[in-house]
Amino acid sequence: MSKVKTLLKNLGPGLLFASMAIGTSHLVLSTKAGAQYGWLMVIPIVLANILKYPFFEFGIRYTNVTGKSLIEGYLNRGRGYLWLYALITLITTFTILAALYVVTSGLFINLFKIPDVPVSIVALGLFVFIGTLLIIGRYKFLETSLKFVISILFVALIVTTALVVFNGKVASVPDFRPPEIFNEVGILFLIGLVGWMPTAVEASSWVSLWSLEKFKLTGKKLSLGEALQEFNSGYIMTALFAVFFLVIGWMTLYGTNTEISGNAIIFADQLVNLFTSNIGSWAYIFIAVSAFATMFSTCMTAHDAVARVSVDIVELLFLKDRAFPRKRYFTIGVIALAVINFIVISAFGANMGQLVALATFVSFVLAPVVGYMNLKNVMSSDLPESARPRRRLQLLTYTGIIFLSLFAVYYCWIVLF
Repeated sequence: MSKVKTLLKNLGPGLLFASMAIGTSHLVLSTKAGAQYGWLMVIPIVLANILKYPFFEFGIRYTNVTGKSLIEGYLNRGRGYLWLYALITLITTFTILAALYVVTSGLFINLFKIPDVPVSIVALGLFVFIGTLLIIGRYKFLETSLKFVISILFVALIVTTALVVFNGKVASVPDFRPPEIFNEVGILFLIGLVGWMPTAVEASSWVSLWSLEKFKLTGKKLSLGEALQEFNSGYIMTALFAVFFLVIGWMTLYGTNTEISGNAIIFADQLVNLFTSNIGSWAYIFIAVSAFATMFSTCMTAHDAVARVSVDIVELLFLKDRAFPRKRYFTIGVIALAVINFIVISAFGANMGQLVALATFVSFVLAPVVGYMNLKNVMSSDLPESARPRRRLQLLTYTGIIFLSLFAVYYCWIVLF
């Protein structure tokens, strides 16, 4: 019991990781995987979570031992490493947040039954509201509010999955033929799924920065074992949620020839109806609010993280030897990200599919690069040998890098030839 109490007290970076990850990759991609390709898609989901685990774990390990962020570690390896990560951050800045806010806006429009309001206008309202919360509340508000959101979602999702399984799988339409997985369309979907499952690998530095904020807030540094235990609890939760969403999609849509829409508003309606059709119409408002809260918290954590990363990169590359008003730059970063991504959303309209496809492709292609950079950090002289990952974790890391690299090469071969 004391161990559970200690874990709950230490919840922080792992909780934020779970909140950030349980968004588009789960609500959209896991549900779609089950709906279109069936239970077999549990294999790439589980594989992605296992093979990517070291990349994220290294963010906690490096920061806990050195007291520095992964981004500072990149600079220690050489300015070229940091410039490469800056480029990756720049690319994701124009895709990930926009994709998250589009999905959240669709859920908001569906929840409040305002189909005539453009997605871009709702997104603008969310940018203003979330930006204000981040600027005023900062890390402490983020951590406290997410404890409630994740707890509610966890209970709601377990109950819903249990009811779906109890009701049994929906009957297939006559002459149903399952879609091919290993054709161009299937491979593209797998790339999207693996690219954002459990989330983009560049988010490893986000976890690293949240660890530093947790330490500043509490003034207490956890042992490496405690820090990894807290992170692992959040990581395991994200993997379970992904499987739950896949089961719901498989049990309720697979075999019906129903396609998940790329339009944010239509998708939101499909998603909520997935749950209510198995629980009852009485649960509509509960499910709609839970789904919106999930994506809202994801937007908030991702917006906070990208702003922190951007500020860190600017400081290390250009302002390292000068007085650096971090709070002021964080505020500027939050506002700049809102403006940039509002422009992106206005250009793409309500077509969530294009945004998600672009964001997941970028994450997929760059995943082995970031994974290798993280490995270089934790195997460097910055860490004493006793704190470096053991041989089994190193082997898992190399396996993940090779697997993702080969998959990326295969994708390029399909596209080019």
